[in-house]
Amino acid sequence: MNASNNRWKIACLDVWEADVRAATEAVKPAEFDLHFAESFDEAEQLNVARDSDFILACWGPVPGSLIEKSPNVRMVHKWGIGYDKIDLEACRRRGIPVLITAGANKGPVAEHTIMLILAVYRQLTRVDRGVRTGHWMKKEARSIARRLDGKTVGLLGFGNIGKAVARKIRGFDVNLVYYDIARPDPAVERELDATFVPYDRLLAESDVLSVHVPLDDTTRAMVNSSAIAKMKDGAILINCARGGIIDVDAVDAALTAGKLSGAGIDVWPTEPAAPDHPLLKHENVIATPHTAGAVYDNVGHVSAHVFRNMQRLLNGEPLPEADVIVPLPA
Repeated sequence: MNASNNRWKIACLDVWEADVRAATEAVKPAEFDLHFAESFDEAEQLNVARDSDFILACWGPVPGSLIEKSPNVRMVHKWGIGYDKIDLEACRRRGIPVLITAGANKGPVAEHTIMLILAVYRQLTRVDRGVRTGHWMKKEARSIARRLDGKTVGLLGFGNIGKAVARKIRGFDVNLVYYDIARPDPAVERELDATFVPYDRLLAESDVLSVHVPLDDTTRAMVNSSAIAKMKDGAILINCARGGIIDVDAVDAALTAGKLSGAGIDVWPTEPAAPDHPLLKHENVIATPHTAGAVYDNVGHVSAHVFRNMQRLLNGEPLPEADVIVPLPA
């Protein structure tokens, strides 16, 4: 904090485009100053963070070394919901709360999920390339395209994003099943016409398996060769959660063998994904660069969510339970 003018410094560790910075500045409370990193270089990141009051992170990591060398930090806030790149133990040792923006990007991620399902079923990139290269694929399309209507869509995870997918996909007349370690109120299931099933049954019944769980020790490689063996022949896999939840080699093998008929992948174990990544050799894989939540007209909404939580901390107000990953020390 700059004691002379009662302003608080926020270190924005991701490298944002100018218009995204402007959209965030537009909703910033007057008492905050934003300092943006210009690269993901470790020294650059530390230079921005070392005298900050808050750390705002998105795609880049927040390692323990950065936390330890930033003595004034009061909160680490994720711009989004995936916190697997933040060293939570380092934050706990320092008594620094870690928060996410629960629900703030659920709409865009749900839209992207449904887009990938449709793009895989209609083999969108393949037929698009055909048109652009003079190959009119109208005849072949009947053999490679599928409709969504009437399919069983299985949601692995039924948090904010899973529920948003359920709400938006109902208009396609699908049968909706889900698995989550925590079941919502039965009224929510009735409203969304979603049926809870055990994990093995989710795998066995789903024509579309869409992943919406966080990445942690319990979910890492959760969609592995054993899980895929239990899936329907010809099912498709969609992952807009975290790359580490699926076993890439198992998915590659299943696509090669025809066990899976396609996949839509937005998240990757290592990002950026290398051009020779095994999943990218498959014509029936639709790939996007971790952009499910990256829409310009949601930037202000997510940023305002972050700033409200920072103000709550400064004012001694309770923090939203859904946002808290590491709480304030008791």
